Amino acid sequence: METTDYQVPAWPVHISVVPRVPEGLEGLRSLAFNLWWSWNDDALDLFRELDPQLWETCGHSPVRMLRLVKQNRLEVAAKDKGYRERVEKMHARLEAYLHRKESWFTRNLPKEKRDSPFAAYFSAEFGFHESLPNYSGGLGILAGDHCKSASDLGLPFVAVGLLYRFGYFSQRINRDGWQEASAIDNVFQDLPIREALAADGKTPVVVELAMPGRIVHAKAWEVRIGLTRLFLMDTDLAENEPEDRRITYQLYGGDHEMRVQQEIVLGIGGVRALAAMGLEPGVFHMNEGHAAFLGLERIRRLVKEAKLTFIEALQSVAASNVFTTHTPVPAGNDAFSPQLMEKYFVEFVADCQIGFEDLLKLGRPWTYSAEEPFSMTILALRLSRQANGVSAIHGKVSRGMWQNVWPGVPKEEIPIRHVTNGIHTFTWMAPEIRSLLEKQGGVWTEEEVAKVDEWKKRVDFKDKEYWKVHQKLKLKLLQFARANVRTQRLRNGSKPADIRETDQMLDPKALTIGFARRFATYKRAALLFRDLEKLAQIVNDPARPVQFLFAGKAHPADEGGKRLIQQIVKISALPQFKDRIVFVENYDFNVARFLYHGCDVWLNNPTRPLEASGTSGEKVITNGCLNFSVRDGWWDEAFDGTNGWAIGDDTFRLEPEVQDEFDSFSMYEILKHEIVPLYYDQDGEGVPKRWIDRVRRSLVTIGPVYNTSRMVAEYAGDFYRRAAENGRMFAESGWEKSRQLALWKDKVRKAWPQVRANAVRWNGPGRTTVSVGETVPVSVNVFLGSLQGGEVAVEAYLMAAEPDGKSKVVRLEPQGEIRDGWQGYGGRVPVDDSGNFKFNVRVRPSHPSLTQAHELRLITWAES
Repeated sequence: METTDYQVPAWPVHISVVPRVPEGLEGLRSLAFNLWWSWNDDALDLFRELDPQLWETCGHSPVRMLRLVKQNRLEVAAKDKGYRERVEKMHARLEAYLHRKESWFTRNLPKEKRDSPFAAYFSAEFGFHESLPNYSGGLGILAGDHCKSASDLGLPFVAVGLLYRFGYFSQRINRDGWQEASAIDNVFQDLPIREALAADGKTPVVVELAMPGRIVHAKAWEVRIGLTRLFLMDTDLAENEPEDRRITYQLYGGDHEMRVQQEIVLGIGGVRALAAMGLEPGVFHMNEGHAAFLGLERIRRLVKEAKLTFIEALQSVAASNVFTTHTPVPAGNDAFSPQLMEKYFVEFVADCQIGFEDLLKLGRPWTYSAEEPFSMTILALRLSRQANGVSAIHGKVSRGMWQNVWPGVPKEEIPIRHVTNGIHTFTWMAPEIRSLLEKQGGVWTEEEVAKVDEWKKRVDFKDKEYWKVHQKLKLKLLQFARANVRTQRLRNGSKPADIRETDQMLDPKALTIGFARRFATYKRAALLFRDLEKLAQIVNDPARPVQFLFAGKAHPADEGGKRLIQQIVKISALPQFKDRIVFVENYDFNVARFLYHGCDVWLNNPTRPLEASGTSGEKVITNGCLNFSVRDGWWDEAFDGTNGWAIGDDTFRLEPEVQDEFDSFSMYEILKHEIVPLYYDQDGEGVPKRWIDRVRRSLVTIGPVYNTSRMVAEYAGDFYRRAAENGRMFAESGWEKSRQLALWKDKVRKAWPQVRANAVRWNGPGRTTVSVGETVPVSVNVFLGSLQGGEVAVEAYLMAAEPDGKSKVVRLEPQGEIRDGWQGYGGRVPVDDSGNFKFNVRVRPSHPSLTQAHELRLITWAES
């Protein structure tokens, strides 16, 4: 047999040929690189129609679509006059949106500049759309919705995050029901990102960061979200060492040292990148403690550039910082060892001319041990004069959690307020529902979603018309779930019969209840299954069937969360739950969209009060889905007895087993006796009129309030406005007020041990009973020592004796002259309510430049 040598060709060069966008379709490229399309579905239609099959393969990415679509498809589209006109009109809509002369911002904050950033928002994750997987869960989705509404309201707004080489992870459920995770490789050329440019408009922004023994380079990429500019920091650069390139590989990946590195790149690198671009925001907003190092970098800049001391610079920086905490348990907040902090911040303390202990104190409670870790949340609280939780309950929990940062201050006065989270309505509302509501009330603007009257006039739809739309959306969900399960079974080698039956699984006429979220233990994903016999009776009623769709990911290191997923998958395989319990794998933005659009009821049952806010229930109500939740987070504020259902009550039970038993019993009872009967109370055409009345009530009472238009307006009109004004107060004085305030604080701290109050007199000797409506005279003597009367506030403090009782604070005025350091104070305290009260008088520092009542954390109570 003859043999012939042959040469295998080498391919030293690989090229990528991208299609050319034809004349008349140039607007597609502008549209693709602005995530405005993520809440304007008719803009996405333009890309989807180019090649529907490729659109699915591309992961719904307009940028990737324009890179991979065949040239002939574009040429055909360019010859279609109707398509060209739609592209032109859509591009014109985007341009009109970007160049509005009037907005909420111009009307409500007319004194603020439009040509420089009003606020900069820092977050470790951002979620806008499935094609940009730079998020892991609710924190990132909230950050994305915040950016969208900032744009809608016309805020000059920038944001800063990290650009991860790998997305959070892709989830697969194996044949044993166990979650398997695989990294999502983010191909940057397929993302809607461009190089961020320096102030000269030409040079790509790359900043340097000092790490132990080396310099790390971080590049900034820009994403446009309407008017909002998001800058994502990236260390996967050729000039970095391999270990430093990995800093931005994975969200929440690695050990504590990796987290410190990531948070340095985010906070310090982010501030430096903004400066390189010539952007000087008036306000810096830290979304969770991950971003708190930004405060240190801002201090360092003032020390270096304005020649302030560390303490002087801190006054200005803290005054113009805002901090939002999302975590209701101490263990969930990042904290680093003193040794790790010293390793990474030697240069910082040298630059600021302070001792290392001075830095550590910023991240520690009032009293601490030598090995007390450095808390990023405490750092953020100490470097912010505006702080908040994300619901009323969470604000209260946070004040209790962090009371040790303000010793002696009553819990209700701990300066952590709340702004309840919301959702970006048009991102999460199905186009079909939006069309139905606009049919009733006309074209709907982004600002109008926060107006009650706009919702009221739009819910006047016909029951039958709404139900037809809802059933269409439910069918889409069930078809998607069937395909998802079919994929699981094919991959796991299921029997052919089991694969075929996915075509018929899930009943479009059955009450469909969704549960989808991160599988953290406190979210109690398995609570529904405490009594399988009761549950089987509910779901298998032949006249009134019920089906549940579950979805969610557990962190790859969370074995408990993965076991919960496995438990649900195994239960779904039991004969009595076949087609009644279904687990949809790989929960992401896209999966969530189907669930939010198509479910009838949304189930949420976290352990109260560990759900800081929760927003999935807010998303579903925009589509007519009714919320069925524990009274925690936002639902405790929104539930009124007519707009959904509440599991259990508002009592906190210390024993988890007792709480679980109580809540599961409540869940079964409400399902069996309220939700199921109401859903199946249908007329001759299968329309549940009383159910739809509750849907209307839900839309009108929840829709206008629990959205990010309201939320961002609250931040901007209150928190940002105050922070901006306070920051200007220090800056416009040439930092002289910073210097004066720092000197004054030092003086007060030294003098404060001498301050005391005694001889409190309340309503005359021995009289402790008063009547409602009286104003009671109060007086006290205060020893000021070296301080002057104007340097303190003396206040009468009346507090209801029961737990969490309300308090009344009345400022007392100086009486007479200071004698030997003693000053008399007096006033009258109105008594507005009956009951038992506790009373005392307190003294705290006071100065016109203080931006927080308890800024010095000094308070003296009168001696008994």
